[in-house]
Amino acid sequence: MKNEIKTRSGGQVLVDALRIHGVERAFGVPGESYLAVLDAFHDAEDAIEFVICRQEGGAAYMAEAYGKLTGKPGICFVTRGPGATNASVGVHTAFQDSTPMILFIGQVARDQMEREAFQEIDYRRMFGQMAKWVVEIEDAARIPELVSQAFHRAVNGRPGPVVIALPEDMLTDEVAVADTPPNKRVEMYAGEPQLNELISLLAEAKRPIVVAGGGGWTQQAVADLKAFSENFDLPVAASFRCQDLFDNRHPNYAGDLGLAAGPKLIQHIKDCDLLISIGARLGEMTTGAYTLIDIPVPKQMLVHIHPGAEELGRVYHATLPINASVAGFLSQAAKLRPAASPAWTQWTRCAHADYLANLEHPQIPGPVQMGDVMEWLRGHLPADAILTTGAGNYSAWAHRFYQYRTFRTQLGPTNGSMGYGVPAAIAAKITAPDRTVVALAGDGCFLMNGQELATAMQYDARVIFLVINNGMYGTIRMHQERNYPGRVSGTRLTNPDFAALARSYGLHGETVERTEEFAPAFQRCEAAGKPALIEIRVDPEALTPKMSLTQIREQAIAQGR
Repeated sequence: MKNEIKTRSGGQVLVDALRIHGVERAFGVPGESYLAVLDAFHDAEDAIEFVICRQEGGAAYMAEAYGKLTGKPGICFVTRGPGATNASVGVHTAFQDSTPMILFIGQVARDQMEREAFQEIDYRRMFGQMAKWVVEIEDAARIPELVSQAFHRAVNGRPGPVVIALPEDMLTDEVAVADTPPNKRVEMYAGEPQLNELISLLAEAKRPIVVAGGGGWTQQAVADLKAFSENFDLPVAASFRCQDLFDNRHPNYAGDLGLAAGPKLIQHIKDCDLLISIGARLGEMTTGAYTLIDIPVPKQMLVHIHPGAEELGRVYHATLPINASVAGFLSQAAKLRPAASPAWTQWTRCAHADYLANLEHPQIPGPVQMGDVMEWLRGHLPADAILTTGAGNYSAWAHRFYQYRTFRTQLGPTNGSMGYGVPAAIAAKITAPDRTVVALAGDGCFLMNGQELATAMQYDARVIFLVINNGMYGTIRMHQERNYPGRVSGTRLTNPDFAALARSYGLHGETVERTEEFAPAFQRCEAAGKPALIEIRVDPEALTPKMSLTQIREQAIAQGR
């Protein structure tokens, strides 16, 4: 005799579905539009932790960071209208970063739709271009089916965000419906003819280089990339903010492409005769505004491996396009062997030597030398420490002068979204409490989500936050001086005492005004037994590792701008 299916509210069906799909944690800000879900979370609190955030943008960033860190969809709940618009920044980040994420949004009751009811938005139209899929569940009996589809879409193919709208009255409907099994991840593999062609292209190459990036990576995929690189002695570069996919100390590591790319690495990309892109879209930041690779036909032979078929041929006409998942392809590539000793050994050694030379940091204006700070951190932090950044010139110090040694130690938004580092670090510490987590933020970047310090205290997320304060929106000021030298507009900032602000939240707070003050301040933060923050006051002239603010302005004036 079959078991009778229990009648449940839509909210209960939804939370039961989350449990089935392996959700252990959700991030969000409560709203009356999904009270039935919050009530169901009460009965599931032993299985699913609901992390209460202070603003929906911070909650969405936390969910995105969780997805990036674990490879499982980050779950976020927000209320309708303003809650959804606030959370959209995290959805955009997840889309461009290829991060699995599911955003659940409360919605107006079904009988009030199309009247511009209180906080009503058509989410299909709003999120249409920034999510893999947007659906509104109008029948509670379809929750298991549609939530299962959402999980499958979020993790398979090119990973990304899914948005699910939940009409308030639907969540209180009582239905008798069966649950689905857990979602299954699907790996895609290269065909034998494609692998044979790859081997042929390698046999003909003189100066090959691999670029690794994108989403869908696993610990095993990272190990397989290492094996593939070693078997063929291939230099490996990381795409923008994907530096933790290959041990930066490895003799085959060539450096990272993006904001802090070394000039010689840029030249290596231009000079290579075979470019193998694994998982990376080869977007604007990685290609230096599309200047490193000719469009549409690159001068280099291009092997482009990507899980999204729509990405292959989108910008570049590849010599060999391969529609495969990162993990699937690399499990095959790790088993390949060259027919003869590679002819590019010196090329690989040179690429790594150039990377090491780029680690040498210059003297910058002012009593705080950020290069020295980063050198100390890379010698002090454990190999599995997680560093998070948002967007801003300050992030170049972490990109260029820190060495990422193990997988999932770098969390940064490839869409250049400010305010990411603080909530991302909190999510990382809650998820991996035994690991050291350090958040780097500029003064402007920090204050976009600084209120989440309250979340860090509430959940005892012992992050060490580093606020690099130069009193300006530094990236915009840099571009301003390059294009309109001396005409400062809209970039000056008046800031609080960040250490005092941190202490007001209950954190341990420190202020650093000289390089030699940093190490003891950091060690006091480690010993504090609670979240901690260090405000690092840097000279406004120290705008970039390469050029001071005055030098940028003088160069622009000399060029007649």
